[in-house]
Amino acid sequence: MIGSLRGTVLERFTPSTVLIEVAGVGYLCSVTTSTFAELEPTVSVFLHVHHHIREDAQTLFGFSSRVERDTFNILIATHGIGPAMAMAILSTYSPTALVTVVTSGDTQALTVVPGVGKKTAERLMIELKSRLNLEGISAVDAYGSVQSAAADVREALTALGYGPEEIREAMRQLTTADDAETMLRDALAMLGARRA
Repeated sequence: MIGSLRGTVLERFTPSTVLIEVAGVGYLCSVTTSTFAELEPTVSVFLHVHHHIREDAQTLFGFSSRVERDTFNILIATHGIGPAMAMAILSTYSPTALVTVVTSGDTQALTVVPGVGKKTAERLMIELKSRLNLEGISAVDAYGSVQSAAADVREALTALGYGPEEIREAMRQLTTADDAETMLRDALAMLGARRA
């Protein structure tokens, strides 16, 4: 079983798949949209990996943090959630954002995820409340280990509908700030000016 990959990004394929070369071997890996936005060809990368094996296929799912991979594992162990839906959920919400959605009982927020309707969202809400390690994920975030401010900004821009190319270009030009709010404001200003 493959548990992690450290190597160099060779190619990117939509939707959200990257080819990572590790010691001369190329591994195709599905990633979340926020991680995809960070991974450009020639960039060195380390991903936590879930190696999904079925009778007819083997798929690698890559994550920028261990807590993201652990959340993915919890999601696919939940009735009615397969790998594709789990990736859609994590592409829409970071682990801590998902915890916030679940603890607040915001069923409507789950319907934002592609493929999740009202009835599915209601069922998922009940199941996830008992499965997610809410305190553990929140504690990790409190120490700032879940995602950097830059990753939060990428995630927010993705949620606002900006494409990977636009996000990458904006992130290249950003001056790193201490907080995601300042970086997001600057990124939106740049992107707004470019689209005008």
